[in-house]
Amino acid sequence: RWLRQHEYVEKLNMHGILSASAGQEQLLTELLVTYAKIPVLIGELISVEIWKHKVFPVLCRLEDFKPRSTFPIYVVLHHEASIINLLETVFFYKEICESAEDSILDLIDYCHRKLTLLAARSTNGQAVELHAQDLASPSSMQELQKQAETMEFEISLKALSVLRFITDQVESLPLSALTRMLNTHNLPCLLVELVEHCPWSCWEAGKLKKFENGTWHVVPPEDEVKMTKLDGQVWLALLNLLLSPECQRKYRFDGFNKSQLLKLRVFLTDVLIDQLPNLMEMQRFLSHLAVTEPAPPRKDLVLEQVPVIWDHILKKNSGKWEAIAKHQVKHAFNPTEEELKLQARRWAQTYSLDMMEALAPDKPRCRVCGVEAAKRCSRCRNEWYCTRACQVQHWQKHKPACNLMA
Repeated sequence: RWLRQHEYVEKLNMHGILSASAGQEQLLTELLVTYAKIPVLIGELISVEIWKHKVFPVLCRLEDFKPRSTFPIYVVLHHEASIINLLETVFFYKEICESAEDSILDLIDYCHRKLTLLAARSTNGQAVELHAQDLASPSSMQELQKQAETMEFEISLKALSVLRFITDQVESLPLSALTRMLNTHNLPCLLVELVEHCPWSCWEAGKLKKFENGTWHVVPPEDEVKMTKLDGQVWLALLNLLLSPECQRKYRFDGFNKSQLLKLRVFLTDVLIDQLPNLMEMQRFLSHLAVTEPAPPRKDLVLEQVPVIWDHILKKNSGKWEAIAKHQVKHAFNPTEEELKLQARRWAQTYSLDMMEALAPDKPRCRVCGVEAAKRCSRCRNEWYCTRACQVQHWQKHKPACNLMA
């Protein structure tokens, strides 16, 4: 049943990306709103997040757990990425944000956790690139952990985009959502940390590298000051949270918050403002903030809503995580060869190669030599080769996977 649900989410995700690239995502958003699926997706997103933090580490510690294939576990890890990617595609629309209803609080908390992870990662200087030579055997749990770490970074960047889309709708958000973003989580100061440390860029061997479109790439010297999409998401979220009259009325501009926000002034260069002219308003606001003492926030007597999904799942399964892991090892993550073949066929249908190729920004590469490839295995249609010679050379390594997928 869960695999069927994953297939549906994955197909929705791929359909959403293709529709967005063609400017025709309105039908998908209407269906999600009409059938009230946004709260369901948010609940599923948080469920997988908790599984990853509570159950996955137990699976990695089980000494007697040596699965034939780690792909079923990878599918669960990838489920979170699929959902957050789908939400990033559709949350641009106001009606989607409104249809989340009370679960928007859970999504705000989720985004805060991911952004905190980003800020901590950049401060600690942790690497996020995954190199093939660093991995052990192709099916090892160690490789899966490394893939999960890399995936976590990309998920966090998607969460940043979702949060920015939420801040676009501050006027229509529940009162508790604004309070949670501004005071409970102090998102403006967290966003300042991201501007300051910029976890999606780094210097390596004297060259600036930036993470865009799912990969790290070297930035030419003439483009080093060019704003990336991720930079823009942070600045737009800050504009939404700091310049909205309602947000200014609720935010605590105390000594610490004020000093953190004023750090932004050094980044507001003429080059940056030329790329995003709205930042001129931010510059004026910060100049005014530096010489004034804003009025303290009004203390309204309100009954505040709180997110419930995270706490409900944790309380319901408290003390059961190891038992859940062992149950899943027995019933889900250690399939027989026949079950694995059946699952492989279903995954092959879900991940339609023609659709995946339409989404891929780059042309396929030869599995052996890495040059652009025009031929692929006729049995499984999964591996690409530039010539027949490369295919023959790779056959002994490819044969087990090919037999499984064909």
